[in-house]
Amino acid sequence: TTEIYTLSLHDALPIYMKTELIVVGKTTNKHFIASINDYIERIHHYMPFSVTVIPELRNAKSLSQDQQKDKEGEAILKLLQPSDTVVLLDERGKEMRSIEMAAWLEKQQATARRLVFIIGGPYGFAQSVYSRANSMQSLSKMTFSHQMVRLVFVEQLYRACTIIKGEPYHHE
Repeated sequence: TTEIYTLSLHDALPIYMKTELIVVGKTTNKHFIASINDYIERIHHYMPFSVTVIPELRNAKSLSQDQQKDKEGEAILKLLQPSDTVVLLDERGKEMRSIEMAAWLEKQQATARRLVFIIGGPYGFAQSVYSRANSMQSLSKMTFSHQMVRLVFVEQLYRACTIIKGEPYHHE
């Protein structure tokens, strides 16, 4: 049986919620890779966390933007389970301050068994992926490269974990 915990901002994150980041395409910049891996290692101190990379499409240049999004969408949807809580990182999503993200993450722990964040390909998401999503979040009104978004996201997830634990990483 799974135990359900009532948490305050200073309790540890429950072990039963798994968190995953799905990304389309490899991260190629060695500096981003090193920093992303550093934050992933830090996040593991707080929760089970994994990153799944969907390979870039072959012959993408011969496909329209919609065809690319549809093919990427099919690959994304194959990785999702019916019970997953799915959050798209999308420019049209809700912007939150770090402290708000921490509070949101803490609420997810009470209900989500697997929390899946998704960073789409260069043209965004297929309609089928938007339809499957439970919510959308935006990291900024600015546009970042997909590689940079990965780094910013894992840093913010780590920051949220430290806020929940009451650790001194975040200053407010």
